Amino acid sequence: MRGRFVAFEGGEGCGKSTQARKLVEALQGAGLTALHTREPGGTPGAEAIRTLLLEPPGAGWGMEAEALLFAAARADHVACHIRPALERGDWVVSDRFLDSSRAYQGAAGRMGDAAIRTLHTIGSRDLLPDLTLVLDVDDATVSRRLGLRDGGASDAIGGRNAAYHQAVNAAFREFAGAEGERFAVISGTGSIDAVHDRVWQAVSPLLDRHRA
Repeated sequence: MRGRFVAFEGGEGCGKSTQARKLVEALQGAGLTALHTREPGGTPGAEAIRTLLLEPPGAGWGMEAEALLFAAARADHVACHIRPALERGDWVVSDRFLDSSRAYQGAAGRMGDAAIRTLHTIGSRDLLPDLTLVLDVDDATVSRRLGLRDGGASDAIGGRNAAYHQAVNAAFREFAGAEGERFAVISGTGSIDAVHDRVWQAVSPLLDRHRA
């Protein structure tokens, strides 16, 4: 039986990494083999590209080069880690996937959705998550969390201006509205456990279908 693939999406500081780890722990507690991974990253090659993206040389990358680097990292991640795990019957929980490229480079970076989708077709053969969870958090909460997390020293992408990140968040909401069969929007407000409970409720139907 093929495994299931769940991706967490959302803007900076919404709690994706924490909730992805919590979900993996819950799935393992339910007797499933579940793996936590991230993008960009997840394989040695993709982790090397992550460093190039978040700590770029010189003046940094243009948006086209940035999109190509993300697509290359994802292609390696899918081929070497995600697809083999799914074929073994494992669950894969990823902190970001394709929809981050659609939001950051496609929408906020104005490359357009079609270009990002084409890169994904070439690099990753159109693999999509079974379920994409968008964590939605208000701007004030995000600012507070980022201050605690980064201490005023964001990476090359996280440090972009407020208008850019507002466009990113708007794109995630638009994707969820247009592709409701694949997306669930989860309020990221409240305690870690409260948010996890909402995540688990959204994942439970997928779990039931997996066991059927």
